Amino acid sequence: MLKELEGNIHLLKTKSGLTQLMNKKKLAKITRNVEYENELKELQVELIKLQNWVYENKKRVMIIFEGRDAAGKGGSIKRFTQYLNPRKFRVVALQKPTEVETGQFYFQRYFQHLPNPGEITFFDRSWYNRAIVEPVFDFCTPEQYEKFMKEVPEIEHALIDDGIILIKFWFSITKENQQKRFKERMTNPLKHWKLSPVDQKAQEMWDKVTYYKEEMFSRSHTGYAPWIIVDSNDKKKARLESIRYVLSQIPYEGKEDAKINLHHDPEVVERYHRRTHSEN
Repeated sequence: MLKELEGNIHLLKTKSGLTQLMNKKKLAKITRNVEYENELKELQVELIKLQNWVYENKKRVMIIFEGRDAAGKGGSIKRFTQYLNPRKFRVVALQKPTEVETGQFYFQRYFQHLPNPGEITFFDRSWYNRAIVEPVFDFCTPEQYEKFMKEVPEIEHALIDDGIILIKFWFSITKENQQKRFKERMTNPLKHWKLSPVDQKAQEMWDKVTYYKEEMFSRSHTGYAPWIIVDSNDKKKARLESIRYVLSQIPYEGKEDAKINLHHDPEVVERYHRRTHSEN
């Protein structure tokens, strides 16, 4: 092993090795990666402080991650939770409803996963399945869809009125980048599990998803529970800026001592405005 390492170092010292090592593009990429890792770590330190504040003050925090398939929701949640105390947070990623759940009040299966005092819950998709996925693929009736759209603002108002801190993210991606990420999933054996029959149709249903997405924004974006749009075409920026947004919204103890900027970039994270929101 040691000889192999010495051999590799020797190769790097050659003219060819040094030329490749000093390649401007490669060097720039390495520099960006190091900067990203350093920045992420500093933000994760702040997330630990936030979690401690939530726990000690018995606060309840609920963060919803929505977006098209392959938009980077799961990857962002992973970075949010990477160093948090697992006893004080939960990630909620529900399977399709069972036969029993199908006959229940629609929100019932989600309510059992609401945050307890001192806890943060991260929803990898949420009750907003009924706003987009279900009507797009005919998994619900038009009546069920309309009922949901009328009820959801009232439900969220009641949760916030009860003291829950609610943040709703929509991770936005272009059609071209979605296609690239699907191809990566197909060629990377470590990502095969992410593929689903619904994914295969996502590109075909792009415009239909856009229609229901805009309806969802228009009818469920409120002053008390706004939609926060995250440009996730650059995954790393999306992770950093979504974390920064959450940190900026919660008055946790020790925030003023942060060694990193906690103001999110409005070019990456912005509040939804009542206009047609383009995904490029």
